[in-house]
Amino acid sequence: MTSEKETFDLSVVIVNYNVEYFLEQCLNSVREASEECRTEIFVVDNNSNDGSVEMVREKFPEVKLIVNKDNRGFSIANNQAIKEASGRYILLLNPDTVVEELTFKKITAFMKDTPKCGGLGVRMVDGKGDFLPESKRGLPTPKVAFYKIFGLSAIFPKSKEFGAYHLGYLNEFETNEIDVLSGAFLCVSKEAIEKIGLLDETFFMYGEDIDFSYRITKGGYKNYYFPETTIIHYKGESTKKSSVNYVFVFYKAMVIFAQKHFSKNNATIFSIAIHLAIYFRASLAIFNRFVKFSFPFLMDLFLIYGGLLLLTNHWRSADIHFPDFVFSYSIPIYSLTWLLAAVFFGVYDKEPKPTAIVKSTLTGTALILLVYALLPKEWQFSRVFILLGALWVVSVHYIKTCIFNLFNNDRLSYFNFKRKHFIIFGDNEETMRVRGLLHETYSNIGKIKSIDIHTNLSNEVNKSIYEDSSTVFNELIFCAKNITPSEIILCMNQLAGQEIHFKIAQPETSFIIGSNSIETRGDLYAIKINSIIRPDNLRSKRLFDLFVSMFGLCISPICIWFFKNKKQFIVNLFSVFKGEISVVGYCNQKVEFSVKSIDLPILKKGLLNPLSGNTVNDSKLIDQINVNYAKEYSIIKDFRVLLKKWTYLDF
Repeated sequence: MTSEKETFDLSVVIVNYNVEYFLEQCLNSVREASEECRTEIFVVDNNSNDGSVEMVREKFPEVKLIVNKDNRGFSIANNQAIKEASGRYILLLNPDTVVEELTFKKITAFMKDTPKCGGLGVRMVDGKGDFLPESKRGLPTPKVAFYKIFGLSAIFPKSKEFGAYHLGYLNEFETNEIDVLSGAFLCVSKEAIEKIGLLDETFFMYGEDIDFSYRITKGGYKNYYFPETTIIHYKGESTKKSSVNYVFVFYKAMVIFAQKHFSKNNATIFSIAIHLAIYFRASLAIFNRFVKFSFPFLMDLFLIYGGLLLLTNHWRSADIHFPDFVFSYSIPIYSLTWLLAAVFFGVYDKEPKPTAIVKSTLTGTALILLVYALLPKEWQFSRVFILLGALWVVSVHYIKTCIFNLFNNDRLSYFNFKRKHFIIFGDNEETMRVRGLLHETYSNIGKIKSIDIHTNLSNEVNKSIYEDSSTVFNELIFCAKNITPSEIILCMNQLAGQEIHFKIAQPETSFIIGSNSIETRGDLYAIKINSIIRPDNLRSKRLFDLFVSMFGLCISPICIWFFKNKKQFIVNLFSVFKGEISVVGYCNQKVEFSVKSIDLPILKKGLLNPLSGNTVNDSKLIDQINVNYAKEYSIIKDFRVLLKKWTYLDF
């Protein structure tokens, strides 16, 4: 009799951490691919707090769910499922992927027909349809790693000598034997695992796929790059590669690999080279981030400061006297005050409000005039100079922005609201649903064109792009209910390189997702309840927390007597000051939301909430209060809650 452990061809293992939307999309594609192959599916959740676990339990009851109470890392989490897996082949799959409906059938067939195949990777494209070079990689020997670390592999990607890290000299559409597979899609035979062992748990996040691939080949098996099927990989690490943390974690993982597998001499040389590379790359990363972060501020500071100096020189030419302290103290302080006010009001945010510069300049000017009025008479040289300076600040920003828009968008205009024009590909019912979702979630919609599923999509898209020179369709949304993953990927391949972004609307969900990175949550459209996580509101909320905690600690010798739990009151204020919790948060967060389609923005736990002190068991009411708080947030709301509920600060 055949035991249950021998009934599956493939065991799919997905490790998840706080990417609920992507996980749902991935599982939908995995479920479809499983119809062509006897498959069992594992999801190992590393203590997510975004509703991932509840979503899997509700929508994918066939999935074998393993829930960890802490983040155990990639290797440990995968090993948990591998130990329980009963498939002949085991696929380690990232949650930020979409597989074709025949992917599982094709890879298992290839591995069955290739007895020495121990590991298999496939062709991967990112969210824009561009090929990902890490689909096939060479072994990072000291020489190969040196070329990679110091950029020679990027300069000469097709060279056998310098391009060995990503094997750029191999055709992306040809099956080849390779050294290293990507952990985003790594299929390995159960036979090979039983011989070489599980993933090395020394590696927490990076490097485990290199180690595992190398051990497969050392065990007498071969690794293959198999491009007969393509998957989408949204590639979460793409947004991290310029970070200092990524540099240290990734390259130290390579040191662990070298010490484990290379000879002592080679490992020592490799380790020294890697450490040099770490500090080199870390320095570049710090410098790069500093330049990107500071350039807008430094440029504005230079323009504001320079303009004020020119203004003083103009007045001097008219025999208007300026004391020396104006140049040493006043002008620098004025410039910094206006600049800091601009930062606070979100002038430098990704999508600043049109009124931000005016509000920030008025606030900065009011603050300057307030302090000015308190100064001795000999320091009060000219209020007119301050007002003209404020006018200069506003003018500088508007002129600078107009020039920037002229060079980047061919428009001499301050306002640069890019209207997005959408093409929706699906049947009539689904395209109407997606239209409604777009209108509900996106405020700057241009034209929306629907394309029926029975037409040639790539031809229709190309015609739509060029049929009207005044309209550029820059968003293409696939309705996954009507279109298979393979059709989506085929279209992405055909349209790759054009200025068009791809999104996928999953059936029976309130979100449309698509991005080049799992970190870029702004690239998905969901019910618009995210006012509270706008950068300006987050700054206001944090400043409110700091003010309340500092003020509370200052007057604690008096107000502490109003609280029963005096020690807890002080501990709470210190926790707010350190940023561990907030003064005001969601209501009764332990109650499970009844509205499953609504995903509230993640906030820190609050000491108070609109229902503090009240016992409410109506989950719908709690949902509605929380949604209203997130959707219509303002600092005034937090202040009102504090005034009404301050007696509960010791809970």
